[in-house]
Amino acid sequence: MRYLWVMVAVSSALPLAAAPPAAATTPPAVPAAGPAGVKARTALLADGAGRVRWARGADTRYPIASVTKVMTALVVVRAGDLDRTITVKRSYVDYGVRHGASMAGLRAGDRLTARRLLYAMLLPSGSDAAYALADSYGPGWPRFVAKMNRTARSLGMSNTRYDNFDGLPWPARTADSSTPRDLVRLARTALRYPALRRPVTARTHRLAKTRAHRAYTWTNTNQMLGSYRGAAGVKTGFTDAAGYCLLFTAARGRRTLIGAALGAPTSADRFDDAARMLNWGFGVPTDSLLRTTESRD
Repeated sequence: MRYLWVMVAVSSALPLAAAPPAAATTPPAVPAAGPAGVKARTALLADGAGRVRWARGADTRYPIASVTKVMTALVVVRAGDLDRTITVKRSYVDYGVRHGASMAGLRAGDRLTARRLLYAMLLPSGSDAAYALADSYGPGWPRFVAKMNRTARSLGMSNTRYDNFDGLPWPARTADSSTPRDLVRLARTALRYPALRRPVTARTHRLAKTRAHRAYTWTNTNQMLGSYRGAAGVKTGFTDAAGYCLLFTAARGRRTLIGAALGAPTSADRFDDAARMLNWGFGVPTDSLLRTTESRD
């Protein structure tokens, strides 16, 4: 199903009125209290320096679903050796199928570099790729998740806990929880690394067939890209417990804004929320026209 969002600009024109007496003064304009119509349960918008511009439940913890994969990517990128070759195991594929997860369509036996697997994880939100990276860089996923939590603590993400490497609802329905404030802090750090920034800003990524692997085409689940001017990532997420989530950023001129919206009722709502928050932050009319397709992640 396709959604058509029309966000109607508010005219700044006022009805004509009689001129006030000469002695009267015009009161200063009162800034808007915040973006209107945001449906996410909790959300935050900050500038590029991390200063909060607006928030709702900034420190309220919710499950974050596949937004978890931003931390997975950060741990991998910080470890380096992105040209290491990782062989796709049958267990990685079976894991995603068993959980009904978003997949990159990896084929058992294919050999891909960690750099390519970052695209496979971050664009189509492939849990098979996330497992491959966690298993290689742990080594083993339990050690990798421990590294995720250590990294979160080092970044001051005091209200974040990672239980797995991809945000799926195991070992508990509410696994992998965080807050908008912590996620914006994570995004500011992650986007400093070109090896992570390039995948989250790419709309598609294609790999030609080689002796090592079959051909792959991965499409980004973040529908802000190409729909909202200046959008530059970061990651979508969805589970029944988390609702629809989005960690996002956009730049216009020299200004950068970073935000998080957790627990939106529908896939379309999270992108609408982000556009409303960004438009408010940039001080532009809410006249963006965004077309999206339904996404489960």
